[in-house]
Amino acid sequence: MKAIVVSDQAAGMAGTTLTERPEPSAAINDVIVEIHASGFVPTELEWPSTWVDRAGRDKTPSILGHELAGVVTALGYGTTGLSVGQRVFGLADWHRDGTLAEYVAIEARNLAPLPGDVDFTVGASLPISGLTAWQGLFQHGRLQSGQSVLAHGAAGAVGTMVTQLAREAGAYVIGTGRAADRQKALDFGAHEFVDLENDELEDVGGVDLVFDVIGGDIQRRSAALVRPRGTLVTVVAPPEARPADGLAIDFVVEADRAQLTEIVQRVRDGRLRTNIGDVANLDDAVAALSPTGRRNGKTIIRVRP
Repeated sequence: MKAIVVSDQAAGMAGTTLTERPEPSAAINDVIVEIHASGFVPTELEWPSTWVDRAGRDKTPSILGHELAGVVTALGYGTTGLSVGQRVFGLADWHRDGTLAEYVAIEARNLAPLPGDVDFTVGASLPISGLTAWQGLFQHGRLQSGQSVLAHGAAGAVGTMVTQLAREAGAYVIGTGRAADRQKALDFGAHEFVDLENDELEDVGGVDLVFDVIGGDIQRRSAALVRPRGTLVTVVAPPEARPADGLAIDFVVEADRAQLTEIVQRVRDGRLRTNIGDVANLDDAVAALSPTGRRNGKTIIRVRP
């Protein structure tokens, strides 16, 4: 099968190639998915799991990508809950081969049914962004109606999900980003917008929840804005600053079938819009994934156009 692999950590994207790899086989509780579309996160090359297995051993060449939408073609021994021919989408294990390939072996529990009226491209754009937003807001941030959310990177793939889900939950959403992001953040539902290059972040005042995707100085300044018993949630790294009277939580997103089902239902009924940026075919993926400036939304590779 064709796959996008990376083999040299020092070379980064320059070490990425489209090559032939053996088709995977299904282990216990696995399914094989014929991939139709896959999402890509540029920071994958910074993740240890791209380069080593759980025991710390070199696992290169690694197949990139962890989001997928496709069709189940085979079931491993003991696999339940899915069937051959079923449309699915989901999030592949960080330490296993990824989804920028024609097939992937993946644990069945990491997948959810993809309704027939949701395009594979849309399905592949949802797992990381949607689950990150859902888990950060509701599991870790314990968001309640009437609270306020400071959503950093509000025009990005995760930020637009955070904005929409928080607003649907009854929160007041303050988005942040660059000046060019203002209209997009507002279009996705932010009540107001802070230009981090020209506005004063501290003018926001107190908020109940900070959703941080930036880290560094912005994270430290944001921690001081958290109200008593509020929460700073970050996906960047262990927090360098903590609220004076609140929680600071960092987390790694996890696959969850029930949450994926909630997310895709919101897409179907129009409550949630996905934020897709560049779309390319597998044969053109290496060029599409190479850094050429700031990305505007989720990058999707159509494995089967």
